[in-house]
Amino acid sequence: MAADTLINDFELPFQLYDVLGTENLTKHPKFAEHSRETFDAVLDTANKIATELFLPHNHVADKNEPQFDGKKVSMISDVKVAFDTFRESGFIAGRYSFDDGGMQLPETVMTAVAGYFMAANPSTTAYPFLTTAAINVISHFASDEIKDAFMPRMLTGEFTGTMALTEPHAGSSLADIKTTAMKQEDGSYRIKGSKIYISAGDHELSDNIVHLVLAKVPGGPGGVKGISLFAVPKYRLNDDLSVGERNDVHLTGLIHKLGYRGATSTALSFGDTGECRGYLIGEEHFGLRYMFKMMNEARIAVGFGAAMIGYRGYQYSLDYAKDRTQGRIAPNNKPEDAATAIINHGDVKRMLLAQKAYSEGGISLCLYGSNLIDRINTCEDATLKNELSELLDLLTPVLKAWPSEYGPKANDLGIQVLGGAGYTREYQAEQFWRDNRLNPIHEGTNGIQALDLSFRKLWQKGGLGIQILKREITQDLETASTLKTTPEAAKLAGKLTSYMGHLHEVLLHLSKILQTEKAITLTGNAQALMNIFATIVVSWIWIRQASKAEQLLSEINDSATQDTEKQNFYHGKIQAAKYFIDWELPLIKRDIALLNNDNAVCTDMQADWF
Repeated sequence: MAADTLINDFELPFQLYDVLGTENLTKHPKFAEHSRETFDAVLDTANKIATELFLPHNHVADKNEPQFDGKKVSMISDVKVAFDTFRESGFIAGRYSFDDGGMQLPETVMTAVAGYFMAANPSTTAYPFLTTAAINVISHFASDEIKDAFMPRMLTGEFTGTMALTEPHAGSSLADIKTTAMKQEDGSYRIKGSKIYISAGDHELSDNIVHLVLAKVPGGPGGVKGISLFAVPKYRLNDDLSVGERNDVHLTGLIHKLGYRGATSTALSFGDTGECRGYLIGEEHFGLRYMFKMMNEARIAVGFGAAMIGYRGYQYSLDYAKDRTQGRIAPNNKPEDAATAIINHGDVKRMLLAQKAYSEGGISLCLYGSNLIDRINTCEDATLKNELSELLDLLTPVLKAWPSEYGPKANDLGIQVLGGAGYTREYQAEQFWRDNRLNPIHEGTNGIQALDLSFRKLWQKGGLGIQILKREITQDLETASTLKTTPEAAKLAGKLTSYMGHLHEVLLHLSKILQTEKAITLTGNAQALMNIFATIVVSWIWIRQASKAEQLLSEINDSATQDTEKQNFYHGKIQAAKYFIDWELPLIKRDIALLNNDNAVCTDMQADWF
């Protein structure tokens, strides 16, 4: 694979069409004007733009961060060129209807499109992707007046968007935010407060920036129940909706990050002169509910982005391992024998195989999540629609947390494959890790995702989500076990089945202690439950891939024409599935024991003992 090839040519067609059957979505009226050919054309365009305009300046932007001179932000010109081409291509509106000026594409396809850009340059990609997330909230919850004011130009990228949640004193504790919103006679609000770590919070890439700001209206309920959501533009709009004078929103400084250096991270001040105008989205005090719409979709995007950065690092270290010669392997291990490429050494194979399992497992997992959104949106059966929605809700913490935990681990192994070269800035392996290290933190830290899974998602609606998940897994395992063409997948299915039993026992045990004093131990052990649950889910995702790869490999072997490249691709899928089931799945035995024994080591630790 060439160094400037972002994704293996077989990967996305395999995931989209072979594993997920995305082409079947065209049978639904919503996507009837599309075909596999139109999907492929969109993907080809994304690949071309990402390769030609996003990839070349990824490393350059990392070395040349945006600058703030006290008046405006400046950055390398390549970012503007790439952003403009992205928006002019229509990708910001890709998932929106033809009536809205969009492409009316499935979520699964748009996620795959995102893969090229995240692999090429996650920093520049942040600007349009955050805009898309903001549009989603406005389209679902804002009044027609607000939609008309902002959405059309956000869909074209003339305006961009952000989500402004975090405050310097509060961090992840949104109940403690202090930003206020005072209602005015004209129906607008005056916003006053400060926000920090706001990605893409200021720049010169667009004519306006629409901040979605969480604030509290005085007199409202305490805690999170008193939070409202506002659209706060950088520039006010005139009566004819043209861009007017500057709103009372100010950049107080740029934050210098470990990675993602090409994207601005900002500290913003609202209402320094008392003239920051904001516009209520939906109803007062429902802001967090609305924002979670944005955050849940953003969490899938974060997980997928982590998988793609992990994948990019994997491909980078794979290319290096094929070219770098060092040492010898028996029987050609005499001093006079030629040195071998390091990819032939067993431990390098182990590291590459782990990277492949982590990154491609994450890609497949998140595409499954996106496909669930499409299945929900095209489902005519109300009962099934509710079941699939509950399944998506259950899996969302995993879709965010597992890839963002293991994507950086893949990048860490990528550095190790390069050895000393991986530790230098002359090679990009270290940048992939730095960029990816953000993903376990933002859009809800992985610790928060584990708590959400442990105390809410597994139990809501009487555990409906876990029931539907077990149904989906069981169907796939039975298929893998009964097909004559999938003997390897059948073996893997047999291994996973016993762990499904262990998960059932753990959940049964936890259901009994959640109403007792022992429930406190789960606050310290939530990550153990996430490890068990996510590893079983990803094992299932890998068996889905292995089963389909075996079927397709059998078809090639039975045909007169042999396609060696595809055969190698399918063998790689099967081997990576074997690795994950044999090397990664057994590691959850420790976590199973911790939970079954209500281990209190973490919760019993006292602050003064550290």
